[in-house]
Amino acid sequence: MKAEFLDPAVAQYILDRSTPPDSLLEELAAETIAATGDSAGMQITPDQGTFLTMITQLTQPEVAVEVGTFTGYSSLCIARGLSGGTLHCFDVSDEWTSIARRYWEKAGVTDRVTLTLGPARETLAAFQEPVDLAFLDADKPNYPAYYELLMDRLRPGGLLMVDNTLWSGRVADPAETDARTVQMREFNDLVREDPRVTVVILPIADGLTMVRRR
Repeated sequence: MKAEFLDPAVAQYILDRSTPPDSLLEELAAETIAATGDSAGMQITPDQGTFLTMITQLTQPEVAVEVGTFTGYSSLCIARGLSGGTLHCFDVSDEWTSIARRYWEKAGVTDRVTLTLGPARETLAAFQEPVDLAFLDADKPNYPAYYELLMDRLRPGGLLMVDNTLWSGRVADPAETDARTVQMREFNDLVREDPRVTVVILPIADGLTMVRRR
């Protein structure tokens, strides 16, 4: 459970009363734990998955982008919510995304997903399509760079979702001064001060920032 800043009973209550993952997502989550060990914590939570699918269904994007695919849980949830659009995924790991590709095929969404491998600062810079919906869940030190690349491509009214922005609640504690916490705190301030957007941080899992391009 990632929502460490919530009372555990409240966090569990939220999970128990959200639409649960189906058997395919549960299978993917289990394989991710077996295949990646301690890195499995990078996978989004079931309630985030439900939320991503719902937001995709509500926004009906023609072009969606994901930066940081890992083993494919979030991309599968977004792809399932599409109604004719395409999801473009950017990641550096062929090993981990090979799991994602298998599950896209199992779910019957392969035709909705395009995967580009390589450093996202380079591959995303080469991507020139206007974006309707984006999900950012990649290496945290590069969040500001990814944010600018995505904002340059996000349509007016487009939506960007950014994961891990509460950083286990440490961003709110001035006594926490480790590098990653400071980086996330600075990123949150950067977004808040951006005149191009309207922003709110939701206390889902480890914090999910919703950014709407004006």
